[in-house]
Amino acid sequence: MTTTHAYDVTVEWTGNLGSGTDGYRSFSRDHEVLADGKAAIAASSDPAFRGDAARWNPEELLVASVAQCHMLWYLHLCAVGGVVVTEYEDHAHGVMTMDESGGGGQITEVVLRPEVTVADASMVEKARALHGDVHAVCFIARSVNFPITHLPVLRVQEN
Repeated sequence: MTTTHAYDVTVEWTGNLGSGTDGYRSFSRDHEVLADGKAAIAASSDPAFRGDAARWNPEELLVASVAQCHMLWYLHLCAVGGVVVTEYEDHAHGVMTMDESGGGGQITEVVLRPEVTVADASMVEKARALHGDVHAVCFIARSVNFPITHLPVLRVQEN
C-alpha cells in the first residue's frame, strides 16, 4: 500500500497598490505564504524581477527547502549510524540560469556547504560519507531535476 502525505499552503498576494495589475510597474510582487497554525512568510519576487529584497523569494525558498531536507535526513542518518552531531549550519547556494529569450529560467544547481561538528574525531569519516547517502532518501532532492552538490566541512567538538 502506498502512503501519501499532503501539504497545503496558501499564497496570498498583498501587492495591489490600488489599481491592481493595470500595468507591469503598477503593482507590488509582495505576497505571504501561509499555512494553518504557522507564522506567515513574507515573500516577494527576486529584486531582479521588481521584488522586495527584504522578503523571501521563491528561488530562495527552493534552495532553503533543499538545504533543510538534506540537513534533516543527514541528522537522521547520523543518529541511527552512531555519529553524534553537535552543530550543523549550511551556507547553501543556488543558481538560476535564464533562457536566451530572457523570459524564463530555471534553477540549474544547488551547492550545499554544511559545516558539521561531531562529538569525536573517530566519527569524522563516517560523518563525511553520510552526506553522500542523503540524496537517495531526501524527498526534495528526489523531486528536483537539477544537480545538488554537497561540500561539507567537518569539525570535532572542542572539549
